[in-house]
Amino acid sequence: MTDHSLNQPLAEKGFEHVNRYFDPKLEVWCAKILPGEFYVTTHGEMIGTVLGSCISACIRDTKLGIGGMNHFMLPIQNEHSSAQWGSDANTSETRYGNWAMEYLLNTLYKLGCSKRNLEVKLFGGGQVLASMTDVGQRNILFAYDFLRKEGLNVSAADVGDIFSRKILYFPDTGSVKVRRITTTKNETIIQREKGYLDSIRAHKDDSNIELFD
Repeated sequence: MTDHSLNQPLAEKGFEHVNRYFDPKLEVWCAKILPGEFYVTTHGEMIGTVLGSCISACIRDTKLGIGGMNHFMLPIQNEHSSAQWGSDANTSETRYGNWAMEYLLNTLYKLGCSKRNLEVKLFGGGQVLASMTDVGQRNILFAYDFLRKEGLNVSAADVGDIFSRKILYFPDTGSVKVRRITTTKNETIIQREKGYLDSIRAHKDDSNIELFD
């Protein structure tokens, strides 16, 4: 039996905290990102997450094969966010779209990616929280508006509707696997996402919330 731990690629600086595992079915290393996290890879890894009303932007340089994905819950930092957020990519401000998008793009640029070569794909924004029916739609509108102002076009998207999504992204090729979750498992995701939203309002950091199965 092959010990795949010997072949685990090194994470880029600043992303050592992200949970990674070897997927034996797809035979690739996967970085599993949680709400408020983002991940960038230069090593041909896969990046995965599960989205309800949250949005993930998958962005890569088509020439270099370097890319990453974020996962944010709310469009912008507002009165519920604390003053110290915005100083560190590993802190909780990346749960907000404005920080999540900025950090992802800036990290790609620092690694040598060129804006003219960027390919952008968007996922999520499902109307899964009955008590917060506009969260997903606001996230979608924010993402498109942000990218328009940055001069970036969306090449592909699977957003909106009423279900959650499991996303597997391959930055080196741009391929994305999307599973729409319409079974009872969706209720579990909804409850976890609701708890995460409540934690934002309470100024708490629930980085241990698990949305990926």
